[in-house]
Amino acid sequence: MKPFARPLAVVGGVLLIVAALLPWVTFSLNSGNYPDRATLQYFDAPFGVTGFRWHILLLGVLVLIATFAPIPNKGRVIRSLGWGGLAVALINSVFIVAEGGGLGAITAADGSSAFGGVVGVVAGIAVILAGTGLGIEPPTKWKLTLSTPLAYLVLLVTFAAVLVAVSATLTAGGQGGPANPYAGGLFLSFLGFAAGLLTALNGVGLVGWISELSEKHRIFSVVVLLACALLLPFTGAGSEYWMTVAANIGIYAATAIGLNIVVGLAGLLDLGYVAFMGIGAVVAANLSGAAASKIGLDLPFPVAAVIAAIIAGIFGAIVGSPTLRVRGDYLAIVTLAFGEIFTRSAQNNIGGLTNGANAIPGVPPLDLFGKEFNQSLSIGSVQLPAGVLYYVLIVLLVAGVMAIFANLKFSRIGRAWIAIREDEDAARAMGIKTGKAKILAFLVGATLAGLAGAVFAHKNGTVSYESFKFLESVTLLAAVILGGMGSIPGAVLGASLLFVLPEKLREFSDYRLMIFGLALVLIMRFRPQGLVPDRHRRAELADEDVGGVPVDEVHEHDTKGAKA
Repeated sequence: MKPFARPLAVVGGVLLIVAALLPWVTFSLNSGNYPDRATLQYFDAPFGVTGFRWHILLLGVLVLIATFAPIPNKGRVIRSLGWGGLAVALINSVFIVAEGGGLGAITAADGSSAFGGVVGVVAGIAVILAGTGLGIEPPTKWKLTLSTPLAYLVLLVTFAAVLVAVSATLTAGGQGGPANPYAGGLFLSFLGFAAGLLTALNGVGLVGWISELSEKHRIFSVVVLLACALLLPFTGAGSEYWMTVAANIGIYAATAIGLNIVVGLAGLLDLGYVAFMGIGAVVAANLSGAAASKIGLDLPFPVAAVIAAIIAGIFGAIVGSPTLRVRGDYLAIVTLAFGEIFTRSAQNNIGGLTNGANAIPGVPPLDLFGKEFNQSLSIGSVQLPAGVLYYVLIVLLVAGVMAIFANLKFSRIGRAWIAIREDEDAARAMGIKTGKAKILAFLVGATLAGLAGAVFAHKNGTVSYESFKFLESVTLLAAVILGGMGSIPGAVLGASLLFVLPEKLREFSDYRLMIFGLALVLIMRFRPQGLVPDRHRRAELADEDVGGVPVDEVHEHDTKGAKA
């Protein structure tokens, strides 16, 4: 098939461009007109293409460029772009059909024709076959060395692009609801486009080179990433809705990083971890002058947060103490029992600190220089949405927790935790005091969760046991495993996906959780090491080398080189 691969790629690229200019819907659907003026054809006005049609057009142009340009790993790049085009065309076509249009909506009906989706699907398949025919090689490794100022400039541009991409992802499809019934489909379509583009950039070697460059200039990269996170309110995602969602993601991301210490580093399965977050929230609410508090204290937030973190850490050490005697499944049962004990105790108001089913309302919002964090903020002529100060606080919290995790991971105790995770008996034989190390893992993880819980209490203004049930512990554990156990950015990415996807898929109503669960199954099937794994997990679960390239592909490529 190789002799026909290049002509097939050209045909596929041209068809993707044609698909973008063809109509996609023959008539108005039951819920209203499909977005991006999908019933119109743009051969007379090609610059009027927007939304998913613009994504298809861009992918088609990139396929043609990749076909004729002297780029490395041409087959992998073209195949990735083909998958992106197929995803955009297929998702939009299926969504149009499912929304009451039927097959006539994407073909012909009432004298009107709309073959944009059909042509897009055919084009995507053609491009995938062309890329496969050209040959799939491991992602290219660049050996380009830059001076420090130029490297800083490249990293600035890259992270600025990441900020734009994050904003575009959050706002893709718009905010769902009765007024925008197609938001979920458009969001999934954008994800398909972004995944195809990102994997193409990875195939050409750009993603790996940027990763190595950022690792080489780690401190600068961390500072720029923090600045980019703080600049998110100034982008299209700077609305009150997304500030609230992003702040909640940050709280759970900080908690997931703490769980990553217990599960990812020490290898201890904890099924009741969210209880430590609940303890921190309850303690902070009672010490901060909440309306239902029985203690009667009104301590400053920093003091209340520190006390909440310490108390949660003490409970963590208590829960971790059974690790001296039990391990594996038995330890999981112990932690599960602790989580249930906390939930039932809070529900029945044992001790009079949780107010039972009535929760703890009236937790005062944080304030700074008389400015409450839940109010909008003006910087010059720029009006920032309400809740932006909470978002800034939580970004700083996540950054601090990430710094703690990074220092622990590469410290002596961190290496001891990893040794326990790999083989506890061997670690004990090497002189590691495994009992103390495991208790310390629980203590540190619970302390970080308690701190996140204190912020949670003030941000939401109420603390209820409903927020700390077993399902939340499972979600946090899924975030750690999904992102990559032992990985700092992995926990943040995992938490982001687990809380953004349900928000963006609300339009699918009864099918939302099924689609969400299916996505998790597919990710775990094809990325068992996690989306952003550390090198140990990558080698264990994916048979990949240090650079993340599958060992089979490396061996196949080396064999071909030897034969040549």
